[in-house]
Formats: sequence, structure tokens, C-alpha cells
Amino acid sequence: MQKFIILLLLIVPLFVFGQKKEETKAKLLTYKFSGFVKNDIFFDSRQTVAAREGHFLLYPKSESLDPAGEDINAQPNFNMLSIQTRLRLLVTGPDVFGAKTSAFVEGAFFGSIGTDANEFRLRHAFVKLAWTNTQLLIGQYWHPLFITHVFPGTVSFNTGAPFTPFSRNPQIRLTQHFGDASITLTAFTQRDFASTGPSGTSSMYLRNSAMPAFNFRFDYDNINKENKTEFVIGASANYKSLLPELTTSIGYVNNEKIKSLSFAAYAKYQVARFGIKFYGFYGQDAYNLTMIGGYAPHKVLDSFTGITSFTPIKTSSFWSELYYMNNNWQLGVFAGYSKNLGAVDEVLANTFYSRGNNIDYLYRISPRLIINYGKFRIAPEIEYTATAYATSDNTGNINRDKYGVITDSKLVGNFRILLGVYYFF
Repeated sequence: MQKFIILLLLIVPLFVFGQKKEETKAKLLTYKFSGFVKNDIFFDSRQTVAAREGHFLLYPKSESLDPAGEDINAQPNFNMLSIQTRLRLLVTGPDVFGAKTSAFVEGAFFGSIGTDANEFRLRHAFVKLAWTNTQLLIGQYWHPLFITHVFPGTVSFNTGAPFTPFSRNPQIRLTQHFGDASITLTAFTQRDFASTGPSGTSSMYLRNSAMPAFNFRFDYDNINKENKTEFVIGASANYKSLLPELTTSIGYVNNEKIKSLSFAAYAKYQVARFGIKFYGFYGQDAYNLTMIGGYAPHKVLDSFTGITSFTPIKTSSFWSELYYMNNNWQLGVFAGYSKNLGAVDEVLANTFYSRGNNIDYLYRISPRLIINYGKFRIAPEIEYTATAYATSDNTGNINRDKYGVITDSKLVGNFRILLGVYYFF
């Protein structure tokens, strides 16, 4: 009994001390929960190429004529959805290795595929270590070609796609600041926004290449609070290698990879309440960026084994945005243009693993008005997107050359009238 009392006297102080230590640690953690409820009400003048029941609009569908010559896709469409409602959690904690630490999680009810809209979907999930001039981010976040301080402020969830890169990726991102300038190196893989190939859209083509994609970025961001100005300029380069096939169609190993490079340059200037943004893109195999493009078989290297090489399809794109902000409202207009430049090499048998291989070019003009009443927002927007689809010759073949460049096309347009209704918390 005496031994038990002595042991108890020893354990209880240790237990209490341990509890206090855990409480002290807990006090160093801070939690910030936020998000918004968003309702989208939209009307399209024709059928569209889009995701989630028309919610994520890319461009209008091409003409599809019935036996009487009527365009089947000229049918208008109307819908209401709340799947962009988001939840966020930011956690900050004690320093690690002399760096401030934080973790961020964000999700929405957008789902991962068209049939699971309303299901909760992970958008961002990362941990961050921030030293005085160095920052390390590990987790899922925006693709480094999506510039968080120079992106379209549209009401539509497409956020300027397919005219600007739109993707979120698991990654390791290291940023070094030099005053207002910074250099960022990123190694990343694919998850929700994946490449396409002979087996459809999948991250396996990048995974089977046995190496991540890489990005190098330079940014200069100068904010002058006294003059109420912000000037941003930057450039980014991207490298990606895919392995489209493990075996040929007749069962032989195929190690032929498709390698691609992409480049972007961007700028922003804001003075007081007026601002302007620019973004230019030139790249290869942009399918995983929710843009037009991809790749195609180039030639058969060995007729016995069926081993085939591949060639990337080139895409150019440009967008600009003007906006004026008041305390409770904003006026803005977005304009974008994208062009299919064809493949680097000749395309084999008109086979494509791409988005919009029958598109010559497309453009969009999108004015908006955003009105805020405290935490409540109402935001009407009109979006006109026109797409130049390839025509066909007398034999039914698409009018394009041996590189996949469209040689004759016809414009098809769609008006989207959108009303966004938000409540932030």
C-alpha cells in the first residue's frame, strides 16, 4: 500500500505536467475557419463543352446537323447550381527549424467527375514553412503557371479557362525572395487535372515517366501603399515528360516519351481603384492545364514491334482584363484569345490525344458587375465565347494540314448570362 501511494505521488505530478505542456502547445495553435456559399444561375444560348452539368464552361459545341440541316446543338440551356460552395481551414502553429508554420485545407462540393457533383472535393491541402526570405510549400496547390496575383477576376468559375492555365497539383514549391523580386522552383505531379493519352485522361502517363514535371518562375511585385499602386511582372517556364504507352498495340514494350515545354509572361498594374492585367502563354501539350492542345503519334519507329514516337501540339493564348473597384462594387471586362498552332512534327494518321484538335482558334469577351453588401454579394456577368471549328472537304475529311493546323474554319458562338449570389463567412 505504501509503495502504491509513493508511485501515485510520483505519477500524478508527471501527468499534470504533461497535461499543462499539451495545453501550452495547444495555445500556440490557431484555427481560422472560413468559406462562402455560392449559387450560380446561368443561361446558355446553345449547347456547350463544359464540366459539371454545364457549370465549368470552356466553349460552345460545334454544329451538328440533322437530316433536315438543322443544328442540333443550337438548343439553349438553363441551370442553377450551388456546387462551388467552399470550406476553408487555416492552421498556424509553433515555429519549426526557425520557420513560421501553417497548414491550409480547402474544399468545395464540385465533385471529381460529372456524375458526383455535390460531393465534397479537395481543392488545396498543403503545409508551409516560412522563413524571413524563404518559403517551402508541400502539398496540393495551384499549378505554378496559374499566377495567384495575376488571374482573371471573372464571376464564372472557369476563371478565364481555356485562355489561361487552370490546374491544381500535388507539389513541392520553394520560393526565395529578394526584396520585391522572387524566384520559385516547383516539382509537381498530377491528380484532378491530368494528361490524356491512348487510355484516356489519367495521371499514369506522368507517373510512368518516373519523374515529376518542373517549373521555374520569376516574379516582381511592388506595392506602394502611399501612392496606392501595385506593379507586377513575371515569367514562367514549364517542363513535362509523359510515357503514353507501356506496350505497343501488339504487346511490345514502348519506352517512347513525349516531352513538352511551356512558357508564360504576365503583368499587372493597379493605381488606386483602376487596374489592368495581361497574360501571355505559348506551350506544348497544354491539355492538363484545361487549355486546347495535347499531343499526337508522329511516326512508327519499328514496323515489327509497332513502337511509335509522339509529337506535342503547340498552343498560344493571350488574355487581358480591365477593372475598376469602388468600396462596394466592381466593374470589369475580360478578353481572351487562343490559337491551335499544330504539332511540332507531322501527325500520323490524323490521330490526336488532345482537347480541341478540330479548333482553329477561339475568343471570349466577358463584362461583369460585382456588388457587395457586407458579407453578401450579387454578381451578374455576360460571357460571349466564339470558337472557329474546322470545316470538312467533299469527302468528309477535316480541313487541316499534315501538322494538324486547321486550314478552313467556321465560327460558332455562345452567350452565357450568369448571376452569382454569394455569402461569405
